[in-house]
Amino acid sequence: MEYRSVKGMTGWGQLGILLIFLGAGFMLAGGVQYIIGLQLIPSGLPFDKQIEAIGIAMMKSENIGAARLAQVLGTLFLFFVPAVLFMLVCHGKNKFWLGFNKHINGWQIILGFFLIFLANIIANPLAELSKMLLVNFPKLNALGMSMEAEYTKQVMALSNLNSWGEFLMAIVIMAFFPAFFEEIFFRGALQNLLVRWWKKPLLAILAASLLFSLIHMSVFLFLSRAVLGFVLGLMYERSKNLWVNIIAHFLNNTVAVIQLFWISTHKQKVEVDKLDPDVPWWAALIALSITIGLFLLFEKVSAKNKTQIAFEEQNLLEQSDILHPFPENKNL
Repeated sequence: MEYRSVKGMTGWGQLGILLIFLGAGFMLAGGVQYIIGLQLIPSGLPFDKQIEAIGIAMMKSENIGAARLAQVLGTLFLFFVPAVLFMLVCHGKNKFWLGFNKHINGWQIILGFFLIFLANIIANPLAELSKMLLVNFPKLNALGMSMEAEYTKQVMALSNLNSWGEFLMAIVIMAFFPAFFEEIFFRGALQNLLVRWWKKPLLAILAASLLFSLIHMSVFLFLSRAVLGFVLGLMYERSKNLWVNIIAHFLNNTVAVIQLFWISTHKQKVEVDKLDPDVPWWAALIALSITIGLFLLFEKVSAKNKTQIAFEEQNLLEQSDILHPFPENKNL
């Protein structure tokens, strides 16, 4: 039987709706950030000058509040709003269809954090490999360097953490909100759709992780972010509880914020590419072997919860009558 959502939409229909909402969210996020930026620059500038002036204004320490607001609203409209609208249109109001449920335990959180930590170790040599390979492609390498420089500027603007109040604000804005919004879209909406539709979890996880990396717009970090996305996707597939992903992702982001806070309070220069230590290939391979072992343990501690979630999903499908074939239209 062809896969359909609770409201009877096919896989292609759902994917189309999700992509439409993603495109609209992208434009809305850009529009909101543009409006916020206009408040920071002199009026009367031509449009082509406004964008450059907004970029410069957002980097100033006195505009850090506006920069943080722009980041939060940008990710809200880009990821969260499209995912929620997708759920409402295709499944209804039950947040279960985005991966939210009560079946979670502490071991899942602990193992989830270590899995992401190890994923960063595995991914580190891939970033260095990407830089080495891209030297042979001057235009792509130049683009990568430009993107890296812009990302570093954004991080520096948002990481002016000179007090505990600033640190706590950054924990919410730079650690929690990105984890919450990204997991809802990439795992809760996109991966769930592809897994239910294709019935091939690993292929669905790979596709979602590639889009996860692509949308972060980094040439040098594309492979490493894809690895992180794959680990997050596999973690969700094994737990079927989005809270596990959100908390583990949040804790991972928090480690980075703590690093930035320590650098800021010690009056050192923020160098984003040096936040992660250099990892040799042999260490990455050891981390990979440990990761495989932890995933086996993670699957074991998640088994009972995953079974309960599967029963809950079956009950919801039966209540919606989606398991019965759709009647043919005899008038056609």
